[in-house]
Amino acid sequence: MAKVRGTFPLDAETIAIGTELLIGGRSDSNSLFLADELGQLGIAVRFKSVVGDERQDIVMAIHTAVKRAQVIIMTGGLGPTVDDCTREAVAQAAGRRLGRRKEALEGLTTRLAQWGRIPNTAQLRQAMIPSGATVLKNPVGSAPGFCLRWKKALIISLPGVPREMEEMMRQEVVPLLRAASESSGLSPRTPIVRQIFHTFGLAEADVDAKLQGLIPKGAPVDLGLLASPMGVLVSLTTKGNQSTQEKNRDLMQKLADDVRSRLSDWLFAEGRDTMEEVVGRELARQGLMVAIAESCTGGLIGHRLTQVAGSSAYLDRGAVCYSNRAKTEMLGVPADLIVKHGAVSQEVVASMAKGIRERANVSVGLSVTGIAGPGGGTATKPVGLVYIGLDDGTGQPIAQEFRFHGDRTVIKQRSSQAALNLLRRWLLDRASR
Repeated sequence: MAKVRGTFPLDAETIAIGTELLIGGRSDSNSLFLADELGQLGIAVRFKSVVGDERQDIVMAIHTAVKRAQVIIMTGGLGPTVDDCTREAVAQAAGRRLGRRKEALEGLTTRLAQWGRIPNTAQLRQAMIPSGATVLKNPVGSAPGFCLRWKKALIISLPGVPREMEEMMRQEVVPLLRAASESSGLSPRTPIVRQIFHTFGLAEADVDAKLQGLIPKGAPVDLGLLASPMGVLVSLTTKGNQSTQEKNRDLMQKLADDVRSRLSDWLFAEGRDTMEEVVGRELARQGLMVAIAESCTGGLIGHRLTQVAGSSAYLDRGAVCYSNRAKTEMLGVPADLIVKHGAVSQEVVASMAKGIRERANVSVGLSVTGIAGPGGGTATKPVGLVYIGLDDGTGQPIAQEFRFHGDRTVIKQRSSQAALNLLRRWLLDRASR
């Protein structure tokens, strides 16, 4: 475990590094995890920055961060490629030299050896660490991290790969920050308590309207809303000193119960649970198997379900039936039904759900068909029109219509979330009978 001396930091800033974060290639999910972990230590994330792969831009972000935060956690830019220049940027900003460190090199070569590889020249760059920095071990990947005290701030640099970053945060950084608190002689700060609620089916403005007046005037609790293709995330956050901790805990419990009551029809999970985890647990609890027929989502629903360990207990199969011929040959959807109503219709999605359930001989069939765009829409069937079906063999299949907005990727994400949510609601209804 790395040890760092100094006063216990109060405020933090996260810096996510990567040009792809600025141009829409992917979103920054690391900062949410970091805020939760730091909050449990009583460290508030006051600022969040996103910067591209230009070294001078990273240097500028570091110079800004050290003026307003005592802990700076950087993610990304530690790989072997030419655009990975976080090491160089930190060294330049702090006026340190870069040098190959024995412990960094050993960790790198050991990890690559486990993968049957020998480090090449580019990969050896990952062992270059600014002078005076402490090397942070990477228990999952090849790129080591490091921490460096400069001015009045502790700069911590971690890989951008979420799984690597999360394990390094838990195993290296959290103990490091706790040790810094103990060595400073300061008493532990009260943890920042945050409760997260996940909703689907309501727009952000509608969620906000339902939560109007939730927080009493002057209460030490912040209400946050964050919209995404997966729904609207609601957060309650409080912090205080030891004398108010119990009072705040009681208030948070009351507010959490109020959120659950106000959003009960749309609330599907709390904390870090995902829709696929919630659905999977309920399928397993009821001893049911599901089969999926996907058109416009292209296998995304099946992919999400199989991201959860143990999903073989409740997922039998998934079929991507993109063409009309596939829907007919693989699912038994009558060709004349497609001709009459179109592939994107309630009638066809219901037939798809029934067909996959019968062929898999499982408890329930789930299906989706729609127009993800950007082309293919008409005046009567625009881009974003999606139908989701469910059949359990006990009566008329369910077929619901949705109108989603956004680009192709967003429409597919929302369609997969809506399909899993329909399955979730059916499971809850079945359990309550």
